[in-house]
Amino acid sequence: MTDHVHVRSGAYADSVTLLQVSKRVAATAGVSDAQVAMATGLNLETLAAMGFDVPAEATPNDMVVALRLDGASLEEALAAVDAALADASRRPDSAGDSSVAPPRTTGSALRDAPGDAVVLVSVPGASAFVEAMDAVEAGHDVMLFSDNVPLEQEIALKEAAAGRDVLVMGPDCGTAVVGGVGLGFANVVQPGPVGVVAASGTGTQQVLALLDQAGVGVSAALGVGGRDLSSAVGGRSTRTALARLDADPSTTHVVLISKPPAPEVAEAVSAYAETLSVPVETALLAPGTDLTARTESLLASLGVTPRPWRRWGEREDAGRAGFVRGLFVGGTLCDEAMLIATEVLGGIRSNIPLEADLALDPHAVLDGELGEGHVMIDFGDDALTVGRAHPMIDPTLRLAALERAADDPATAVVLLDVVLGHGAEPDPGGALAPAIAAARRAAADQGRTLPVVVTLVGTTADPQGLDNQAEVLAAAGAYVFTSNAEATRHAVALVAQAAVPTATTSGDAR
Repeated sequence: MTDHVHVRSGAYADSVTLLQVSKRVAATAGVSDAQVAMATGLNLETLAAMGFDVPAEATPNDMVVALRLDGASLEEALAAVDAALADASRRPDSAGDSSVAPPRTTGSALRDAPGDAVVLVSVPGASAFVEAMDAVEAGHDVMLFSDNVPLEQEIALKEAAAGRDVLVMGPDCGTAVVGGVGLGFANVVQPGPVGVVAASGTGTQQVLALLDQAGVGVSAALGVGGRDLSSAVGGRSTRTALARLDADPSTTHVVLISKPPAPEVAEAVSAYAETLSVPVETALLAPGTDLTARTESLLASLGVTPRPWRRWGEREDAGRAGFVRGLFVGGTLCDEAMLIATEVLGGIRSNIPLEADLALDPHAVLDGELGEGHVMIDFGDDALTVGRAHPMIDPTLRLAALERAADDPATAVVLLDVVLGHGAEPDPGGALAPAIAAARRAAADQGRTLPVVVTLVGTTADPQGLDNQAEVLAAAGAYVFTSNAEATRHAVALVAQAAVPTATTSGDAR
């Protein structure tokens, strides 16, 4: 095999486009691997970890084309890159009047937008504030999908929104359901009486999926951004969203979801919820609190008793000494897993740790230097998505981490999440299942077993197909759960049981 890396100065395409280009080129005959990406620090580290020698002069304004050839000529591979980029740059003609040009700026689009339009902002975080503020000042609710937005800009946006009685969902709001339409990473759910307010994306999707499994629909899901219940932001958008749902006649129950919040903000928001006419179930992650249990409590208040949460695959109860390696695309699912695991296993090291002294450097994640101890990684954290598509779209970093975890004799069990819905990979199981099977084979070649436990978040109406995805993952050797809390407890039990010495008694063995 031969490697070729070259830099295209001044060339640009967004991360999702370049992901598709990379996949298409990698599928070309004679091309073993291909990575076409902007030369951000994270992407350069990823290329280096893959063994490519990246020129030192590359800057974030340059495009890097890295090719590993196994039979194809360099000319053929570069022609495939050029063709893929050219196809990606084309846009299909509008079905309407082609003489009407689309708006060129947010301001011109807002002038023609209806008064109740929700403005979705998805641009690099450094540019998001101006676009979102334009929408707020025009009196529109905003879903700010962008991440890496500075904290002071978030506070300014939400203060401005409060003065105009509009809602800012975000920054880093990955999921919402408004007017029956899913925005961002959204599962397909039926209409119903439950309204959701969430400082969490995948936490929202977990609850939506469990409600759907129990036959309960939702009226709306309003994301508020993962920092909204922090001390600095103070729950500004959470109060607005709760008030919206309280005034909605189709909403009879509300669930409030959050990653671990600031205690004083959680107390203040809970007190505010008590003043509303609609009952509010709080699902604020903390020791002893998980999303499955809070969803079950909500269902009980609705008079619904769910069947056991669904599972697929062969149960593995034979644990062994070693460590849990949790590799997540969902930050809230990672937080929940750490809270549950900590109760049994003690501290969990992470790039989004529950305690500062357990922090893991993001660069160590990329280099595979996880060290000793139990580790859980959020591959969707801001530090790992600069210049890259979210791992629910681009699984490259996690797949590499799974391979490294399988090769590590200290890994006793791998815990993964797979999140379905619009916006996510069209076939996540298709990419992950072979990697799971390979990981288990690699462990077997070393004379050990490697249980792989998967949380599958989705609904039967999601475009990827819940059952199809579950069956593919189970066929690869994974034990698949629809409840992240149940999946985590099973994974933890495998390690905890192995760490407990077998009891012995005096006298004759029988």
